[in-house]
Amino acid sequence: MEILKNAISQMIKLTESEAGEFMSMCYRRKFKKKEILSEDEKIIDEVYFIERGILRVKIFDLNGTEHTVHFAIENQFIADYRAFLTREKSSYLLEAMEPTEVIVLPREAIEWGYINLRKGEKLGRLIAEYYFTYLDRRIEHLYTLSPLQRYKLMNQIFPNIHNRVPQHMIASYLGITPVHLSRLKKPGN
Repeated sequence: MEILKNAISQMIKLTESEAGEFMSMCYRRKFKKKEILSEDEKIIDEVYFIERGILRVKIFDLNGTEHTVHFAIENQFIADYRAFLTREKSSYLLEAMEPTEVIVLPREAIEWGYINLRKGEKLGRLIAEYYFTYLDRRIEHLYTLSPLQRYKLMNQIFPNIHNRVPQHMIASYLGITPVHLSRLKKPGN
């Protein structure tokens, strides 16, 4: 759990005692490729910190078409954050795209951290701000950047993603067809 401790320590100062108590409430889970971590229509009571692997956040539209909303890679926190905060049923599914190991932060651990870590509320705020900023930029980029610009940005955010995720999911994330993605991947673009 050292990796989680280090990630938290980059955001707030954490004593060994605080870290030990907090980490004792968290636990590791492994997921196989294509395994669902979090399903839609469920109440979300966990946040995940990815140690190894890549997750895809997906949603289905009214026609049943699957859309990739987000990817999350090592050293990132991920959950259906809105559902976690509001305790409403989730709208998204989190799926492992390869064998994945996460540290599970149960709601009880997070709430304990808000109260008992000297800077626990600040930690929660920083994680929420990061997530909000990422999603806000993602929406902005869908409307203001060309597919090629979105493709290049995706490659910066998610290095080596083409070797980790099927191309049709990448195309869905970019909001383009797989054929268009093939054109963007050609040398010279």
